[in-house]
Amino acid sequence: MQGAGEHGNLAGVRHVLLVLSGKGGVGKSTITAELALALRHAGRKVGILDVDLCGPSVPRMLGAQGRAVHQCDGGWVPVFLDRDRSICLMSVGFLLENPAEAVVWRGPKKSALIKQFVSDVAWGELDFLLVDTPPGTSDEHLSALEALRPHGPLGAVVVTTPQAVAVGDVRRELTFCRKTGLRVLGVVENMSGFVCPHCAECSHVFSSGGGKELAQHAGVPFLGSVPLDPQLTRSLEEGGDFIQDFPKSPAFPALTSIAQHILEGHALSPPGGSSPLGPCTV
Repeated sequence: MQGAGEHGNLAGVRHVLLVLSGKGGVGKSTITAELALALRHAGRKVGILDVDLCGPSVPRMLGAQGRAVHQCDGGWVPVFLDRDRSICLMSVGFLLENPAEAVVWRGPKKSALIKQFVSDVAWGELDFLLVDTPPGTSDEHLSALEALRPHGPLGAVVVTTPQAVAVGDVRRELTFCRKTGLRVLGVVENMSGFVCPHCAECSHVFSSGGGKELAQHAGVPFLGSVPLDPQLTRSLEEGGDFIQDFPKSPAFPALTSIAQHILEGHALSPPGGSSPLGPCTV
């Protein structure tokens, strides 16, 4: 670990993971929020940086909408979501006077805010910083990479839905990762079937298997499939803790398994080495 003088407010962050997709509406923010909760329940300290500046939905998903951001000697203090201060969040949503206000900014202003989020937020000691990104391969992505890369190795979790149209767009995101030297930890297939709460039969509303095929074609790990789940939707709408509140939900084992892959994943370990964070306890 480098000294704080070199790496500033990210000196205490062990792993930075970007959640990416070339497609809008695939559930990047959902996966970011639930992965953060799963890692937190596994005993890790987690931060979320929401750089989806035009659609900052994570504060609502985690019940933090309307919270205020304060200043300290080290910069902005992120919003802590629990008494133990084991999970925190920074989002442009905290800086808007009206949550319904549109962010109509040109690229340079967006880039400047992202760099400020990286350099001027007092993140403290974190096992993981998850970065929720907007769709595509835009200025925000390049700005985030430019700001984060000097602070250590980065990893990417790429999210898709099963249907061919989405997979085609997400394939471009994998190309973006290769061109920018961003290591892909794996692919998550979201909205992968609907499990009926009455008969437990799974209906593949949006086809199936596209995410796994994409991962195989790209030569990257497949982290798992997350089904459509009304309980998950309800939790996100109410700003609840899905991992704590719905352990019997069909989406629960899928999300905790993805967290386990991240924790145990060889992508975070040196070749031939053991997991840097130990076994998952979810």
